[in-house]
Amino acid sequence: MPSTNNPSSTLDREGLIDFTRRLVGVNSVNRPSEGLGEAEAVELVIDQAREFGWDCLIEEVQPGRPNVIIEILGGPPGKTLLFEGHTDVVTEGDAANWSFDPFSGDLVDGRILGRGAADMKSGVAAMMFATRAFELGGPFPGAIKLAILCDEEGMMIGVHDFVAKGHAEGVDAAIVCEPEGGEICTVQKGAIRLRVDLIGQMAHGAMPHQGRNPLVAAASLIEAMATLEHEIQDQYGEHEHLGFPYITPTHVAAGSLPQINVIPSAGLVALDIRTTPGIDHGELKTRIASAANEIAAATGVGIELTFPVDRPATETSLDDPIVQAVAGAHQAVLGEKAVYGGVPGTTDGTILWRDAGLPVVVYGPGEKWIAHQADEYVEVDDIIRHAEVYVEAARRFLTC
Repeated sequence: MPSTNNPSSTLDREGLIDFTRRLVGVNSVNRPSEGLGEAEAVELVIDQAREFGWDCLIEEVQPGRPNVIIEILGGPPGKTLLFEGHTDVVTEGDAANWSFDPFSGDLVDGRILGRGAADMKSGVAAMMFATRAFELGGPFPGAIKLAILCDEEGMMIGVHDFVAKGHAEGVDAAIVCEPEGGEICTVQKGAIRLRVDLIGQMAHGAMPHQGRNPLVAAASLIEAMATLEHEIQDQYGEHEHLGFPYITPTHVAAGSLPQINVIPSAGLVALDIRTTPGIDHGELKTRIASAANEIAAATGVGIELTFPVDRPATETSLDDPIVQAVAGAHQAVLGEKAVYGGVPGTTDGTILWRDAGLPVVVYGPGEKWIAHQADEYVEVDDIIRHAEVYVEAARRFLTC
């Protein structure tokens, strides 16, 4: 179907790139304990939205951590399309590992440089400028809603609050504008984060029989989780776009600074569990608990399990109208066949899919593997391409 809303005629490319650079130049690392967060980046978002003539609903989820929600009504009744992004970024880490200032926002050789350039300030900018371009193209049925949220890189309090307050009601589908290297991602891995507290009994290292060693239990637990990982990989196989499910130990500790001749009284193990569609999280947690109970019985060490995060794998049908709209727009604008893929981590789209029941596509500027790395960047041409696809995808979804 030919486009009647030509993005090249309404998209402000220079404004889009300038706004992206200014966003990247703001330090919005998700570190509220040190006074760092999204507030300054959100001010830029609000200023730009008001320049477009848009009203903003600003809701502080926690002090200094605002969500911004914008709705643009087209005129006649119709569907509502949600574009979603976040303003926080992960830590820059050791600045010595960067070859440039992590918060420069410099434009060098066609690339914008800095933490969050790909993940995902360019996506936020692209969805805002694409929506403005679509609006300038003339009346349209339905509405576009923009959700520019806080804390995606932490506990996702922003999207939880967005859904809990009813802002997803009446929305028909969502495009999450995370960097996916040109892939249209209709599936995302699920995530379970597991904290294991091990309660033993201190003893002299020369007399281990007088104590209960939490490190022995920790070693047994890690071995049991490796066995369970092999079992679920054999059971569910390798997903076409997501690969295998994993159970990965990420942290082991025992008390404070260890004294080599003392058996500690307590220990801690943390695991990052990534699942694929079809894996029942409740059943998997039951299997983990069963293994932990066996180890506790064998070692005499108390084992307490806490699951601070439980996000399911998501899957949107390739036949869903939002997938068809994005795929069709990708092909029409870029002149290349759509490539489907999967999100190896999780996004706010996980919560939109599970808690709001929305079909979700994850598609945005930037390479998916550059996220959270030193020397993060995004190609200027990639930002513009994705913004143009967003315009056409909105047209196809809302008017067809």
